[in-house]
Amino acid sequence: MDVSVFGTGYVGLIQAAAMADVGHRVLCIDIDPNKIRQLQQAVPTISEPGLSNLLEDNIKAGRLSFSSQASDAVNHGELIFIAVGTPADEDGSADLSHVLAVTRQIADFMDSDRTLIIKSTVPVGTADKVTECARQALARRGLKQLNVRVVSNPEFLKEGSALADCMRPDRIIVGTADPVARDQMTELYAPFCRNHEKLMFMDNRSAELTKYAANAMLATRISFMNELANLTERLGADIEAVRKGIGSDPRIGYHFIYPGCGFGGSCFPKDLRALLHTAEQSGMPLRLLRSVTDVNDSQRHILFEKLAKQFPDGLAGKSIAIWGLAFKPNTDDMREAPSRYLMEALWREGARVQAYDPEAMSECRRLYGYRKDLNLCATRDDTLEDADALVICTEWKNFRVVDFDLLASKLRARVIIDGRNLYNPEHLAAAGLLYRGIGLRHTVPGTPAPGLQA
Repeated sequence: MDVSVFGTGYVGLIQAAAMADVGHRVLCIDIDPNKIRQLQQAVPTISEPGLSNLLEDNIKAGRLSFSSQASDAVNHGELIFIAVGTPADEDGSADLSHVLAVTRQIADFMDSDRTLIIKSTVPVGTADKVTECARQALARRGLKQLNVRVVSNPEFLKEGSALADCMRPDRIIVGTADPVARDQMTELYAPFCRNHEKLMFMDNRSAELTKYAANAMLATRISFMNELANLTERLGADIEAVRKGIGSDPRIGYHFIYPGCGFGGSCFPKDLRALLHTAEQSGMPLRLLRSVTDVNDSQRHILFEKLAKQFPDGLAGKSIAIWGLAFKPNTDDMREAPSRYLMEALWREGARVQAYDPEAMSECRRLYGYRKDLNLCATRDDTLEDADALVICTEWKNFRVVDFDLLASKLRARVIIDGRNLYNPEHLAAAGLLYRGIGLRHTVPGTPAPGLQA
């Protein structure tokens, strides 16, 4: 099928590459000519495992192309995806200006019926607004007879495994009441449903709400575990034991019940705020989700609080090593990342940051520039030079295995604050390190772990 995609951000680019890879002819549009030139050279504008090869293969095969001209997209695609940003306004609502602007562009160039597929995360009722916007634009051109079919097709991608999620989706939610659009979407996604049917058709509003509901449920599990972890510390219990105990119940399971230093990224925080705003506008505030947000807002500061407790004389003049800047592994995305809250708090106290991340170094430099109290190091071990303490913000795989004796010899205060519970507290204590995780039972440094020598 001939498919156009407006927006080459995370969602649009991943979706376009996946559709091209199964044989569709895809044209991507973006208003940034520099981004278009970069993508035409098969150079990804986002960090995602496997994306570079996928772009190169499909560009060479002629199935994937890029342009900055909206007219090219409308002329090319019988199906047109809208995958532009919906940033949060000050009141938490989703800003639909980009979505509606693209809709007007499409209607301005249409000369036959088109199907518009909303891939952006949008509030309930957006499909109705897009339909009305397109109809008004067509009416101004005297083309009321043209039909615009609007489909809600939310994405459920996880940064760091987005290509796999797109190529092998758990489900494909499609909101439409139009039989033609239904047939088109069935044909479009047939290559992704070879093993079993993954398409789930419903009305537009239910599809729009499904996206928000999914993220809200996952965020709720995270905040629940974080609040429970904080309680276990007060009670002298161990959150890892509790996690395994409740996760063994098949009604609960192990997914998204790992305690940590709060969720970030482009989806959960923004989508929760948008859903809360929608609920309040409808006259039905969501009290549970408000608490989920409040817990996360508090949890974002827990790394700094734990660190500050170990330096009663203050953090001014201290050098703090940080492992992990991205909000999660396998991405360079630092939007609302725990590392940002930690670094900014440290700088306010007069501390110096020595940081490393496998992917997010350039993004960190873009956000904070060159400053005397920020040293972006070439390796994780370089961050330890002359450092007083180490804080782990992101659970990258190459942080999992470390030499505890090396840490003990490098860190002046021998303090490690672990926001992801990567290590066994007893092993670090045996190495003479003061280790504090999230909800873990404290072990006194110098205490031999079972089977280890002090």
